[in-house]
Amino acid sequence: MKCVLTLLLIVSIVSGQHAAAAEPKAILVFGDSLSDGFMLKRSEAYPALLAKKLRAAGLNFLVTNASASGGTTDGGLERLPPHLKHKIDILILELGINDAFRGVPVEQIERNLQDIIDKVKTKNPNARVVIAGMQLPGYTGDDYVSGFGQMFIDLAAKNGAALVPYLLQGVAGDPSLIGPDGIHPNAAGQRILAENVWRVLEPVARQVAKQALRSQ
Repeated sequence: MKCVLTLLLIVSIVSGQHAAAAEPKAILVFGDSLSDGFMLKRSEAYPALLAKKLRAAGLNFLVTNASASGGTTDGGLERLPPHLKHKIDILILELGINDAFRGVPVEQIERNLQDIIDKVKTKNPNARVVIAGMQLPGYTGDDYVSGFGQMFIDLAAKNGAALVPYLLQGVAGDPSLIGPDGIHPNAAGQRILAENVWRVLEPVARQVAKQALRSQ
């Protein structure tokens, strides 16, 4: 009888270890219409495409797309608390462009983004951050335009975050990759966005996965 109980205990422990190993790491994509896939199916937006790339690479991650079309950094701070109830291993932060279109001071946009990062890190001290950089269309040396673009670089440096230099690289200005509204990427454009993010996300995800294995 003791042998049977011992065997059952060993099986239970091993099963628990396997369950822990199988538990996916969590990626939260927190953005605006670019991440939400405006005018597209959610499955066509780059966060869903990243989930497919992670699976194909053998990386066990659950991607949650918590983006909202029209989202601002102020709105992001308001929307964030429910997501802090769940573990976040990687935060992909893509906000700010709608603030800029409204003329919100760059310093305020940066403070809000930093607040979002700080709140995520308070709840998840080991969370990694990927910042999706954006640029404003500008043909002059406008201080606001240059300051806005530099803000993402500064935020990444300050927080030790990985930076996607320009989320819309290879898409902006190409009519064949933009939807009928003339602003948002179409499905083909979203595939390029996924590649832009994947180049930065993949090494981060692999590091997180390796750390998880070491801690088991």
